[in-house]
Amino acid sequence: MEHRSRTARVDELADVQRIEVASGAPFREIGMHLVADMPPLPRDALAAGQRAGRLWVAVDPADRPIGFVLVDLVDGAAHVQQLSVDPAYARRGIGRGLLDEVARWAAGQGLPALTLTTFRSVPWNGPYYARCGFRELSAAELTPGLVELLAAEAALGLDPTDRVAMRRSVH
Repeated sequence: MEHRSRTARVDELADVQRIEVASGAPFREIGMHLVADMPPLPRDALAAGQRAGRLWVAVDPADRPIGFVLVDLVDGAAHVQQLSVDPAYARRGIGRGLLDEVARWAAGQGLPALTLTTFRSVPWNGPYYARCGFRELSAAELTPGLVELLAAEAALGLDPTDRVAMRRSVH
């Protein structure tokens, strides 16, 4: 099934938060309660991304959001701050479609790559992103902004030994 994506509208920020909360549920099933219980991104952060044109939603045939991606700019790359798909729509290529949308946008902006931080060991995180064209960065390849993000995640209680930064070139 083909999925459509577009930039998010300001009246969809609550839907985006709902999707993010719902997408945390699978983490509970693997014992990662801290992640499952994290609050969604604050409305003001989403609104700032929406105003900047860096918040996209995947929509169902009725034009209702079923997934989203929020992008920031970190060290000259398009950084995927959050990618979430409603679990009811998982494993249908929606996340990959959103990443491809971001890659097209980044190329149009003259940005060389997409970056993100994720869990190395969670199947729908690191291994999934590798299938989507991302590669794990070595410590020597980390940019200052990515180092800062990983440190902030560790301060939130995320296991730094399981966190990884990844990069996908934009062609």
